[in-house]
Amino acid sequence: MTEEFCCGVSVMSNWYDLVQHVEPLEDLPLDRDLVQSLESDWASLAGRDIPPVHFYTPTFKSYQTSELKDCGKSAWPAVSITGGDCKLQCDHCKAKILEPMIPARTPEDLWRVVNGIIEDGAQGMLLTGGSNHRNEVEYDNYYSTIRRIKDEFPDFRIAMHTALVDDNIAQSMEQAGIDAAMMDVIGSQDTITQVYHLRRSVDDFEATLESLVKTNMKVVPHIVIGLHYGRLLGEWNALEMIQRHLPDAVVLVVVMPFYAPESRPFVTPDTEAVGRFFMDARKALPETPLLLGCARPPGQAKLQIDAYAVMAGLNGIAHPSDGVVELAARLERRIRVTPACCSIAVGDEVMAVEGANSGIELDLNTILAEEKKRRELARVSASGLGGIRVVSQAGAGMAASGGCCGT
Repeated sequence: MTEEFCCGVSVMSNWYDLVQHVEPLEDLPLDRDLVQSLESDWASLAGRDIPPVHFYTPTFKSYQTSELKDCGKSAWPAVSITGGDCKLQCDHCKAKILEPMIPARTPEDLWRVVNGIIEDGAQGMLLTGGSNHRNEVEYDNYYSTIRRIKDEFPDFRIAMHTALVDDNIAQSMEQAGIDAAMMDVIGSQDTITQVYHLRRSVDDFEATLESLVKTNMKVVPHIVIGLHYGRLLGEWNALEMIQRHLPDAVVLVVVMPFYAPESRPFVTPDTEAVGRFFMDARKALPETPLLLGCARPPGQAKLQIDAYAVMAGLNGIAHPSDGVVELAARLERRIRVTPACCSIAVGDEVMAVEGANSGIELDLNTILAEEKKRRELARVSASGLGGIRVVSQAGAGMAASGGCCGT
């Protein structure tokens, strides 16, 4: 229960009713039983040292500081060693995720690209590429160049989408200087076969995770919720695999199949099922940072997913929906906010939110004032366009699901 005040009188509100106090969420349909379960689970944590929830958001611009500088699209660019090519052509991606990335098809190209993006202010990069038919990204020729980059620019961070690897490949990545290793953990053989068109086993994905956590790299696996055509199928098995090989953090994303073929359509994942998976993930990994990545369906589904993520106790949320920061504060969670563009959010996401004290800690009154000011500006902007509402979905073009293309 959470304490609210009306006319100076203390009134206890349950979480379901409390959501109605948040203007953008007041008419949001949520599952009452799920919310009650999440509230009950949270109450059981009383007395424990509960970490803050960290939001990466392009709002809260008035809180920019010298330590939290505004950023451009080049802060954490994505680079593909295969350009837009990928052999797998997974049903949710069709290699389209790779197309907007910076191509670096040779080691010489990679050296040139990195020097250029560092001159433009990049802090790090996501290094990926299309997979071969075994869901392997062929990085062999690039390791010496990556090592050269890390020796020349030691503060430049490199997060790599590893795809499937063995012990030797994982060691090569570590020796090259990779800072963070990312992979999708898939727990359903049907998903591997039907969505990925891949002749590999669930055991291969677990073996990859095991190989990566043996190294000194920061390991941040992803679970793509709803990967089986919008249905949850192997997610809980993936969670058990992660429990057996504890990584530095886990990123949860919800499938966004923008490029799925009409012959194999995806449905929008059921948000109640997503919320219950958040709750189960929090219970299964109580000490592991859980982050909600940029990719999730837009509209009402995003509002519901983000609300459930806060209630489930996730540690970080990239680009929260309108009202979700306020909701977290009303639920008495400590709030830290990094005013960040999408590339920075992704960078911090894959680096497992380094530094528990990063960002700015804000209280409820400050959040309410900032939100009120932002909404007033939004109303003025809308009225200035003859009542046409202006909608901005930051990061809509980000990698929609992790997925086959080395992600």
